[in-house]
Amino acid sequence: MRNRRSYLYSIEYSFLRVLLLVLLPVIGLLSVGLVPCDSYAQTSSVDSKFGQMLADSKYGILSNSIANLQANGDSLWVGPYLNMTTNEGQSWRLVESDSLFGSSNRVFSIDVIGNLVVAGLGKNDLSTGDNVQTAAGFLVSEDGGSNFDYRFPQLDQPTDTTVVYGSSLLGALAIIVPQQSPPFDVSIDPWSGEIWVAGWASGIRRSSDLGRTWTRVVLPPDNLDFIHPDSTYSFRLEPQRGGSGSLNHLGFSVLVADSGTIWAGTAGGVNRSMDGGSSWRRFKAEGTSSSLTGSWVISIEEQRYGSESTVWMATWNTSEVAGEQFGVTYTDDQGESFHQALRGERIYDFAFDGLTVYAAGENGLFISRDGGSFWRSVSEFRDRTRSERIVRPGSSVFSVEVTRSAVWVGTGDGLLRSTDGGVSWELHRTEVPLHPTEPDDLVPDVETFAYPNPFSPAADQFIRIRYELAQASNVDIRIFDFGMNLVRTVEDSVPSGISDTRWDGRGDDGTRVANGAYFYEIRAGNARFRGKILVIE
Repeated sequence: MRNRRSYLYSIEYSFLRVLLLVLLPVIGLLSVGLVPCDSYAQTSSVDSKFGQMLADSKYGILSNSIANLQANGDSLWVGPYLNMTTNEGQSWRLVESDSLFGSSNRVFSIDVIGNLVVAGLGKNDLSTGDNVQTAAGFLVSEDGGSNFDYRFPQLDQPTDTTVVYGSSLLGALAIIVPQQSPPFDVSIDPWSGEIWVAGWASGIRRSSDLGRTWTRVVLPPDNLDFIHPDSTYSFRLEPQRGGSGSLNHLGFSVLVADSGTIWAGTAGGVNRSMDGGSSWRRFKAEGTSSSLTGSWVISIEEQRYGSESTVWMATWNTSEVAGEQFGVTYTDDQGESFHQALRGERIYDFAFDGLTVYAAGENGLFISRDGGSFWRSVSEFRDRTRSERIVRPGSSVFSVEVTRSAVWVGTGDGLLRSTDGGVSWELHRTEVPLHPTEPDDLVPDVETFAYPNPFSPAADQFIRIRYELAQASNVDIRIFDFGMNLVRTVEDSVPSGISDTRWDGRGDDGTRVANGAYFYEIRAGNARFRGKILVIE
């Protein structure tokens, strides 16, 4: 039992560690040093106002690692800093909230229906020396994002050790600390406005008062596949920990479909309720082609086309059943039958444009135009107007979404927009200016900078050297070691304006340079710019 739990948590840490990696060009774009208190008063009816959503973002999107995307018509919301655009990326806005800026909190999940916007907040808690994902509350807007209220995390009181399910009084583990309970997924009921959250150790919960209070949802334990409130039970509502509890009480994804059917994904399968969350039927991997590919369900999304509906799930391997594997599972008859696709692929997210399915995965973006039988993969992303602007090769695709006129793809190295179904791309990245109108210690006035800096050739593959030219020109970038010995000359031909030229960390002889400080000089006509790079493996 212990090894199984450690395996699941190790994948979770690795997954979220990558999702929450924030690329901060220059010395640091944002101050994230102030950590909010982890001791939350459990009086969730208290509301707090945190600014307005009307601030323009001077630097575009505020992270190049895009963990979350959520569309609402022409509007697109982007995590981990809750940026948004209403004009297809021509300009960006941000939520000026103390619960995001000036803290280590990030957006773990977003859902938007009409004017209701819900963002689940979490962070990585390093206080114990471990990388533990931690609940940090919610931001809720009822006016489309103009104003947000803060809500406390979905936790229990120490005395919450029982839960009523129908005629049964069940024992329950009170989840009283935020560690291991981040809001990995949120879903708004399109009919009632009720908010559902999947919070790992805190399981699946629901709120009928916009997140002020939360009710625990009872799912089947690992030894049952069906529960109904009219039957009598004696199991405990408890996430697996050590030798007790259930994998099916570890919540990772949730969806309230347009039909009202509720789907709850856990580390032990997917649970379906067709009566508003009272009775549940659980489905899991059985090692057959007609079941889930794997029992850990990390994402659930609904594809609507006319009167038809298909529910798509990213189903991961837990090694609990022979034949389990990573892949995609989908159903077009509300779970009466299941189909598999992309077996062996680690998928994170889905989006749809009519019959077209987009799947975001570790190995790129997958596109199917025939309902999942045939897939085309895209793993190389380059800006269609400036070919030198590329996404770092091998970057995972973490999120995908569709607005009225484009498909958007979130990667670990930038946000992409396509208006031709994924054939060509427009690349959006954090745009740190060389000459800000109001320079400060975080964003100074400089002629050039390089990022990421320090630079690891093995991990980062290349470093981007940024500079600005008044006119198009051929450019030579000369890189010297600490003794001012020339180790590499990089030649480029760039247009006027701001450009990035890449260096792969190798010398002219093709060998990787040693750790240490390096200096570079940019030569373009009569222009000369100089900067410094620190190489560390």
